[in-house]
Amino acid sequence: MPQKPRTDRAAAVSAVADATPRALYALVGSRDAPTSRDDAAAALGLSRSTAAFHLDRLAEAGLLAVEFRRPAGRSGPGAGRPTKYYVRSADEVTVSVPERHYELAADIFARAIAEAAETRRPVRDVLRRVAAETGREAGQRTGDFDAALVAGGYEPRPDAAGGVVMGNCPFHRLAQKHTELVCELNYQLLDGVIQGVPGCGRRIVADPGAGRCCIRVFADRRDSVDPPGPANPPDPANPPDPAKLPDSEDRPDPANRPTDDAGKTAGP
Repeated sequence: MPQKPRTDRAAAVSAVADATPRALYALVGSRDAPTSRDDAAAALGLSRSTAAFHLDRLAEAGLLAVEFRRPAGRSGPGAGRPTKYYVRSADEVTVSVPERHYELAADIFARAIAEAAETRRPVRDVLRRVAAETGREAGQRTGDFDAALVAGGYEPRPDAAGGVVMGNCPFHRLAQKHTELVCELNYQLLDGVIQGVPGCGRRIVADPGAGRCCIRVFADRRDSVDPPGPANPPDPANPPDPAKLPDSEDRPDPANRPTDDAGKTAGP
């Protein structure tokens, strides 16, 4: 399920920045039954108006859900208006700076592993298909390639070579440790977005040195000469050389390189 816009998520987090709304959110979340304004005010020693103000703000931010019903024992004519109750929302709110979407990567990997186990197909092949399918859905949903890049946290920006590079990799930590796998995921995901946007007029190339991600985007001019860099997704048999990623953040962390039994760093 697509996340809410980043500004909305940031607003939701700021709604619990102060002690009073944070305490109210914790109180509502700790209860199995819905909480009324009177209950919340009594539990935290607040005035009813103060409790109502902050509870409504939390509901507006999407952190609490609201329901109306009459208290037990009140029914029929003269029972009065239904009482407003609050429960914790089932929605999750995450904000990261820079933008990260690890839950998207986890969903793609989980779907690929489950399908590969069921069909007995190579998991890498299934992963490519699932990533492309996810990208197509995003393209169809937004109807705009650039908007899909922004929503995905890629921070697209113009490139001196006449294309577009990414100012951010939404899977940065994973890319540091599993560079080849995540670069391939990015390629298939964004290629899928292109397929999902009618008349997109874009094409992508895998370029490990492009900005802070491994993808470079160009206008799809069939008669133009391909720019430098590999024009196909990363080849699993020939993973990118980390030494050739001078301008990209998505390179393996030297601290994670394997060591031999003597504790020396393996490799050159």
